[in-house]
Amino acid sequence: MVDFNADIVSFISLGNVHLGDSIDLYLDDIFNNYTVEIKEYSLPAPLNETRYVYSVQNGTLIIATTTDDIIVSVGCNQKYAGKYKGKLYAGITMEELSQCSKDLRILNGALIVDRDYGLSFTLPPPYDEIADSLEQIPHDLSLNEIYVCDHSGWVTK
Repeated sequence: MVDFNADIVSFISLGNVHLGDSIDLYLDDIFNNYTVEIKEYSLPAPLNETRYVYSVQNGTLIIATTTDDIIVSVGCNQKYAGKYKGKLYAGITMEELSQCSKDLRILNGALIVDRDYGLSFTLPPPYDEIADSLEQIPHDLSLNEIYVCDHSGWVTK
């Protein structure tokens, strides 16, 4: 059952929605208890894959699936109450995040915390496009989206 207070678990789950599960396991719950908007989008080349996004309760929870209904990422916005490791949450400021982490990296418009490639904070526009270093991000900027997924392909060698 979806829970907007559940812990955020890197590479595993957010909101009690688990990566690798079929969205079918959650459809009754989300459609009977929340407002849901579904959108389709395409990944850019070379992947050229189609994905579906279920925005639950105005983006409080965001579930992305493959065309085979397999959950590949789960995100949340600042209305979500759960935390990662009891301290990181959607809506945290850049300054707070910097103080709570040992290592921050900007990759593909997202922040990776402490080399944990199973969780990312999305940088809002225009910083997702223009920030090449942490110094270019204002300390008071709110980071309102967190995603749990597998970004291990982003690991630099």
